[in-house]
Amino acid sequence: MSPRKPNMESSIYFGADGWWHGRVTMGVKGDGGPDRRHRRARTEAEIKRKVKELERQRDQGRAPAAARKPTVAAWMETYLTGIASLKLKPRSLDDYWSKTRNDIIPGVGKHRIDKLQPEHLERMYRSMLDAGHAPSHVVKVHRILSRALKIAHRRRIVGESVATLVDPPSIDETEANPFTKEEAKAFLEAASKRPTFMRWIVGVGMGFRQGETLGLRWSYVDLEAELFRPEWQLQRLTWRHGCDDPHTCGGRLHRFEPCPPNCTTHKGYKRGCPKPCTKTCTKHASACPKRKEGGLTFTRPKTKKSRNAVPIPPVFVPLLHDHKAQQEAAREAAGELWQEHDVVFSRPDGRPLDPRADYEEFKELLQAARIDDRRLYDGSRHTAGTILNELGVDMPTIMEILRHTQISQTRRYVKGRSHLSRDAMRRMGEFFVPPQLAPSPGPTETKSETTDTRAARSLRRRRIR
Repeated sequence: MSPRKPNMESSIYFGADGWWHGRVTMGVKGDGGPDRRHRRARTEAEIKRKVKELERQRDQGRAPAAARKPTVAAWMETYLTGIASLKLKPRSLDDYWSKTRNDIIPGVGKHRIDKLQPEHLERMYRSMLDAGHAPSHVVKVHRILSRALKIAHRRRIVGESVATLVDPPSIDETEANPFTKEEAKAFLEAASKRPTFMRWIVGVGMGFRQGETLGLRWSYVDLEAELFRPEWQLQRLTWRHGCDDPHTCGGRLHRFEPCPPNCTTHKGYKRGCPKPCTKTCTKHASACPKRKEGGLTFTRPKTKKSRNAVPIPPVFVPLLHDHKAQQEAAREAAGELWQEHDVVFSRPDGRPLDPRADYEEFKELLQAARIDDRRLYDGSRHTAGTILNELGVDMPTIMEILRHTQISQTRRYVKGRSHLSRDAMRRMGEFFVPPQLAPSPGPTETKSETTDTRAARSLRRRRIR
């Protein structure tokens, strides 16, 4: 009878099936039973290598937990539902869900999470680029998947996050294109003819984000102290089902077949026809009778620094008083139709301005002011930072006004001007070479060949002889 092996010692043997087998005791399972892992190989040397690797992971505390590993699709749903939802803001969580449904699950969703290889991710990224997605979009997908796999590695569901072995595509940072001083004045002149004039004064003149501007409330505006406190922002969130069976709830809106080539139903859609529904589709929450957490919603800014008070330029204060008086008149005119939201910038019935309509108005104002097309961020936040810099405001002060957490972030918002660069280099040249020491420009067409007199030239010729 062979002696009993010590606890935690592995065993290697050659089986009747022609394979070498190794069994390693890793500890205990969640139910208290022994956790023994099995490995097999064709040669004895190979099985010894596999057993030693598993023992090393056990001794270092890096061995994956004992359980059947989920697929990437199942793990992403677990991660977004129970882990990411506790930390992410609603808008960011919507973006994570969107990229998971449209990119990650169709690309690698059926792979088991512990069998996922770097080549799988690289093929997915390549197919996304070939389909016309921007490199920045692919990088966002990589970051979402990388974060989910990192959490799986921390919880010992996988031994290693394969996302760390993959380099995402390189992206060129979008260059800011802020208004010049003349363009900013032309833009605000065009906006002065509209009821939303003050909205653009605050957006362009103070560098507020769109959500912060539309989410401003009178409760957080101190006209006496001349301060704005952006405690809230307005965002459009995706509706969620409040019923128990989302698939059945959206049954009448399910569409499992792709649209015909000459589809007229979605003719006005900017992104083309929507993709067909999956067999287990749980979308169409906007039609749910118990829908929740969607539509235009007031949310907190992303960081605490974003909620810092911002001084109001004194010249803006009388304009804000006039704007408030006009809003009071609109409230009386609307009567019972008025919906009180305490917002600074509202529609005629008191509701907040729609971000989509606000964006469309920005594009219309660009055309009215005859300014080249650009992003809303360029015309507001980047413009404010750049003009403050041109006015001689130092970078730390601009950082406080824009409420950035790092000054490196502020530098990306401030764009240098060519005329300022030329003026700076002119002053640099005058410092090193004063004007009185600069070389003469030389003869010109209006001057004679030499300034010598006839007598001086004759004397010079005599000396040469």
